[in-house]
Amino acid sequence: MTRKSWLDRFLDVVERGGNALPHPATLFALLALLVVVASWFASLAGLEVQHPTTGATVSAVNLLSLEGLHRILTSLVTNFTSFAPLGTVLVALIGIGVAEHSGLIGAALRKLVLAAPRSLLTPIVVFAGVMSNMASEIGYVLLIPLAGLIFKSAGRHPIVGMAAAFAGVSGGYSANLLIGTIDPLLSGLSQEAAQIVDPTYSVSPLANWYFMAVSTPVITLLGWFVAERFTAPRFPDDRPIAAAGDSDLAGPLSGEERRGLRYSGVASLLLTILLVWSMLPLGSLPGAGFLRNPTDGDLLKSPLLSGVVAIIFLYGVVSGIAYGIGARTIKNDNDVIKGMSASMATLGGYLVLVFFAAQFVAFFNWTQLGLIFAVNGAEGLKSLGLPAIPLFAMFILLTATINLLMGSASAKWALMAPVFVPMFMLLGYSPELTQTAYRVGDSVTNIISPMMSYFALIIAFFQKYEPKTGLGTIVAVMLPYSFTFLVGWSFVFGLWLTLGLPIGPDSPLTYPASANK
Repeated sequence: MTRKSWLDRFLDVVERGGNALPHPATLFALLALLVVVASWFASLAGLEVQHPTTGATVSAVNLLSLEGLHRILTSLVTNFTSFAPLGTVLVALIGIGVAEHSGLIGAALRKLVLAAPRSLLTPIVVFAGVMSNMASEIGYVLLIPLAGLIFKSAGRHPIVGMAAAFAGVSGGYSANLLIGTIDPLLSGLSQEAAQIVDPTYSVSPLANWYFMAVSTPVITLLGWFVAERFTAPRFPDDRPIAAAGDSDLAGPLSGEERRGLRYSGVASLLLTILLVWSMLPLGSLPGAGFLRNPTDGDLLKSPLLSGVVAIIFLYGVVSGIAYGIGARTIKNDNDVIKGMSASMATLGGYLVLVFFAAQFVAFFNWTQLGLIFAVNGAEGLKSLGLPAIPLFAMFILLTATINLLMGSASAKWALMAPVFVPMFMLLGYSPELTQTAYRVGDSVTNIISPMMSYFALIIAFFQKYEPKTGLGTIVAVMLPYSFTFLVGWSFVFGLWLTLGLPIGPDSPLTYPASANK
């Protein structure tokens, strides 16, 4: 019997540990029950702290009391319906669903990759993977196999292309030049957590935009380096490739698809011009600045930025319909509604997860345990005297490790945010900064985590060209990407922190404990 390597043994432990965890929805249901029981023990123990801003004494609240039971029963529905990420994600996905169902996103990705010269094929594939994240699973199901076919037709080994695409889609999950559905989802969870300390605090979906936009070329360059330095030597271009049943996925765009892209481009340009007009200074031109703050003309605290989810919806619907008309994939309003419905049809599991996550977050807030843990944790971290960069490096590493066992970004953040966001606020760091560090750690180990939902699909894609591919093969191929992304992206984060740059519009790095945002 062949002795297993340390990597295989490590992966076995990760796989067993991940499989031992219940479904995320079940996990949150159990955690909600645990919080109720813990509130009883905390109340008996007389746990209390002094509120860091008001100075008032905050004591643990017992939810096992009659009053607590009444509150649970009467608030079960509103906990769910008022959960901040729920509505934002649903609205954004309705719009994105039209663009995806019409074929716009798939055609745009194909055009981007097919038009790339051979010398720039790798960075274009990584970049396309990063950009595909704004449209749910399209990068996994379309771009990764497409990259394999494109690389094969260019005389390169398909595995090199698929690994580069997978690195961009999954390893660079949080980076993007545009705002996607993950942004309002995470910002909603961060806002719920921040309000444990400051009930008036709000976190914009644009909270991390500057950092994530700059991260896009960083991930692209890092992915390009790893692909050519580590992956390509393992899969040389002259190596025999066994493959059967190649589709025409990599074929040229049809006339209808090209016309659809032109229609979509014109519609998106017109909508962009309208938005630019809405941002011009008030009174500069007739009707200009109509989406600025009507009181003082401010842009940062304006209907434009507050309505970013609605803008995502509009871009998805307008560009999707325009493409569908040009490509003849949309013939009437029924086709538009089908696209919207298709995106909703995939959210059944997400809605169940959100229901239980919302209860957990609400119960945790009611018990005051979040604030108590945050104050005590902050005092403990203060006593260590760690500077900001080592502190956040440890947090990124913790997130990356947890990601090996729990793949869902929203589920992990719903679990971690109520503790770490208030804790770092009390240390003087903004919720937006904590969320940024989380997103770095959450992304970099996706590509080596067997718990990532598309991992089995990636194995199947690789097996088309390397029939003996297994879990260990994927991890061995992707580990250099994961390590490079972790080190490189963490370095960018540390440099950003050192320079004191804002990470998004109206998104500071620090939280002043004596003043509200």
